[in-house]
Amino acid sequence: MASPIKLIVGLGNPGEKYSRTRHNAGFLFLDRLCEHTGATLKADKNCFGRSTKTMLAEQEVRLLAPDTFMNLSGQSVLAAKQYYKIELAQILIVHDELDLDPGVARLKLGGGHGGNNGLRDVAQRLSSKDFARLRLGIGHPGVGRDVSSYVLKPANKADQAKIDDAIAESLRVIEPIVNGDFANAMNELHTNTPAK
Repeated sequence: MASPIKLIVGLGNPGEKYSRTRHNAGFLFLDRLCEHTGATLKADKNCFGRSTKTMLAEQEVRLLAPDTFMNLSGQSVLAAKQYYKIELAQILIVHDELDLDPGVARLKLGGGHGGNNGLRDVAQRLSSKDFARLRLGIGHPGVGRDVSSYVLKPANKADQAKIDDAIAESLRVIEPIVNGDFANAMNELHTNTPAK
């Protein structure tokens, strides 16, 4: 069993301009989770973002959407960790993943940043890569130099439907994730969302 999760952070860029872009899959996940729990994200000056408390798996969990822009996500995560006294092992970062196709969601403990600058900044600011991640596939444009424009554009209708499905599947296993039962959550999630 992993540690129970006390902080769920969705990565993305604030503002209407970015709201439907691929890079904002983490924010989209938080929006769906808030709908699921009846919670509302509100400005939180203590952690440079919008946050709220909600109940999941019969325990209190803080949700956080950084307002720092993707490349400085770690500033918000570190502030929340310190202010709310949350351990590294109790943090789940939800982010878009180039290396997975749309419709694929994967749970992972530790690892590299895979070119995601938000994850890179979180790892640097926390001085560790050993936090849990929920990776939401957005696909890859095929050429490295096209990545930045690709992630900052909305997905096409078919891909967005697949991303929405992967988020729905992830929400189905949110309680075992929060309980730290990653083995069961991974088994369920990895069985129900197709391989790359």
